[in-house]
This record gives sequence, structure tokens and C-alpha cells, in this order.
Amino acid sequence: MDTEAIWFNPQRMHPQVEALVYWRDPKKSGIVFGGVMVVLLSLTFFSFISVVANLSLLALAATFCFRVYKSVQQVIQKTSDGHPFKEILEMDLALPAEKVRTTSDLAVTHINAVVSELRRLFLVEDFVDSIKFGFCLWMLTYLGSWFNGMTLIILGVVGLFTLPKVYETNKVVIDEKIALVSGKINEITAKVKAAIPIGKKAEEKKEQ
Repeated sequence: MDTEAIWFNPQRMHPQVEALVYWRDPKKSGIVFGGVMVVLLSLTFFSFISVVANLSLLALAATFCFRVYKSVQQVIQKTSDGHPFKEILEMDLALPAEKVRTTSDLAVTHINAVVSELRRLFLVEDFVDSIKFGFCLWMLTYLGSWFNGMTLIILGVVGLFTLPKVYETNKVVIDEKIALVSGKINEITAKVKAAIPIGKKAEEKKEQ
């Protein structure tokens, strides 16, 4: 739920990520989206090594040709503008140690939370939650039979660049539908827990 709140709440996202997925600058978002899709679609037909090697060769050819062009232009015009990529070459690309440490701590926190939740679900701490988890796993078996991993990643990227904007545009209507569905699910869950003694015991332990 927290992840959904982040992706569908621009205020909780990093400004640069928010600008991309909400298409604040259509040109920039289009370039990023198109580039990612080209890479992913290439990986569906070619090996990872081939895609990386070919894209790297393409980038090298482009920078090499541009470097030669600028050098010839400087000779003809008798100018001394220097290296065309000087700003990029002088750019500091070192990762800040503090930022790496913060990111690592955050990743460890999320991993620990996931491991704890999986342990709770697999060892049936709460009967109803484990049933819902099993149902999700069962649905994933069908999803896996319909799509491979790369297809799911492509669909995820398409959803990332479309769903937040769709939600922002139709927020009122979507919130009403989600509230209606959530109410029904909570109602059914409450009835199931009331009918299952194990579910009652788990709730009593949580309250204590």
C-alpha cells in the first residue's frame, strides 16, 4: 500500500522521477520511455551481451564522429574551443559515501521487512492473510504461463509511464471505485475471519 501511495502521490516522489512518470516535460519523458522500451524490446530478441555491445558501439561511433567533426571544424575556423565533451569529462561522477550508506541502510530495512512478512505468511501466523497470499501465488502461476519475465517488465514500464498520469487525470472517479472495492474486500475478509476460529485467535493476539 505504501508503494502504491508513493507512485500515485507526486508529492512523495523524487522531483526528477515525478517529472518523468507524470510527463511534466513530454519531450524528456518521451526520450526516456522510448529509450527504455528500445532496450527492453531488443532484449526480447537478442542476448543481453549483444544488446549492451551494440548499444555501446553505437554510442562510441556517435561520440567519435562528433569528436572528429568538432576537431575538423576547429581547424577550418582556426578556433581553440577545446574538447567538445570537456564539461562531461570534468564532471564529478564519484558516488557520495553518505548517500551510498543511506541507500544501503534503506535497502536493508526493506529487505528485513519483506523477509519478516514472508515468514509470517508462509508460517500461517494469520490464517486469512496466508489464504490471500496463497491465492495471489496461484494467480501468479497463471500469469507466468501467459507471459515471460521480460514481457512483465515491459508491461511494468508501460504501466509506470501511463497509470500515474491516468490516475492524476481521473483521480475522483478512480478513488470512488477503489473505495467501493476496498469496502467489499474488507467486508468479505471480516466475515471470513469471524467464521474461522484461527482467524479470531490471531486477532486476539494482535490486540493483546
